Amino acid sequence: MRRYWRSLLSFWATSMEAELEYQLNLVIELLAVIGNLAGSLFVLVLLAGPSGELGGWSWNSALVVLGIYTLLDGFTSCVLQPNLSKIVSHVQNGTLDFVLLKPIDSQFWLSTRSFSPWGLPGVVAGIALIGWALARSEEALSLGGLALALALLTAGALILYSLWFLLAGLSIWFVKVWNATEVLRYTLVAGRYPISAYPPALRVVFTLVLPVAFLTTVPAEALLGRASPAWALGSLAAAAISLVGTRLFWQFALRHYTSASS
Repeated sequence: MRRYWRSLLSFWATSMEAELEYQLNLVIELLAVIGNLAGSLFVLVLLAGPSGELGGWSWNSALVVLGIYTLLDGFTSCVLQPNLSKIVSHVQNGTLDFVLLKPIDSQFWLSTRSFSPWGLPGVVAGIALIGWALARSEEALSLGGLALALALLTAGALILYSLWFLLAGLSIWFVKVWNATEVLRYTLVAGRYPISAYPPALRVVFTLVLPVAFLTTVPAEALLGRASPAWALGSLAAAAISLVGTRLFWQFALRHYTSASS
């Protein structure tokens, strides 16, 4: 484990040095985050209407959900997109052979080799929005609720990683499949708002098919002190199953990978 931690720190330090040569990107990303937040808040105002509630959630509670979504979107830009998007090019160019020859686990290398600081404005904006909404909310934040929320947020990030990795790994069979990640990303936009705000049919889809509810709504409920034990256990179980599933899927995919030298 120590070797993997050292490798991760080395990967990310090298990526930061390379990316920070283009500091204007930080300003552009910050403006993009502000624009996306403004658009999300505008839609939230329209959906909440005069009552200021959305699906039984107060305005401030709904902002917590939006903040968690913004945080996870920043995580996607920092880690998932810059790494997993390259799996397709490795398969196309035959450079996946060199990755498999490295003295380190290939899934770990492909998942963590790069780090983009341009997603950090989204992470910071998400944390700031969550803190501001909780400060204005009537619900009291407990230490236990915060610990549970962090665990559920980690579970949500692992589920999100699993979905991205699954699509990226499919490129071993279908090279054009990476375009589906854009569909996935825009579908996960549904996580900006509480799951109860959607019709019953969509709630089933966003829980059992695309686990959007576990990404944002369930951690938000923990932060607000109203977490359901069943939903919390379901989220942790979904994360564990997703993570094990990606591992088994990758091992299966490698058995069907045709080396560029073969």
